[in-house]
Amino acid sequence: MFGSLFGSKNQKLVHKWEEEHKEIVALATKVLELYEKGNHEAAKRSLRELNTLAVDHVMDEDLKLFKLMKEESDKLDPKTESMVTDFIAGFKHTKVALMNFLAKYSNPEVPLNDEFYTTFKELVDILAQRISFEESNLYSRLDNS
Repeated sequence: MFGSLFGSKNQKLVHKWEEEHKEIVALATKVLELYEKGNHEAAKRSLRELNTLAVDHVMDEDLKLFKLMKEESDKLDPKTESMVTDFIAGFKHTKVALMNFLAKYSNPEVPLNDEFYTTFKELVDILAQRISFEESNLYSRLDNS
């Protein structure tokens, strides 16, 4: 489906992004574990690291993947075009919420508290679903090109 749109160089991007997803999930898990153990200082450090990685990852994807798919949308079949459009629109809200949350709680003056923990767990669950969708439905098409 995407074979004519993307060259094999995109396989490298897919693998890079999949590795970043693994790092994002590992850092998010680490933040939760450290918080649960009461080590808020270490959790904050990991959260700052997660913030940097997530922002870089999302910006890279926005610039390379979604822009390319949007520019080439006239070459996509209607089902795939609809899926990409829905994903981009749906993820926009999640992405903004995640970036705002990470920016807020990465700030050294903002303590990690129960509100942080509850909201972060919810965001991690949403993010895990989005990563799974992205890898299964978007990345798989790029990786097969």
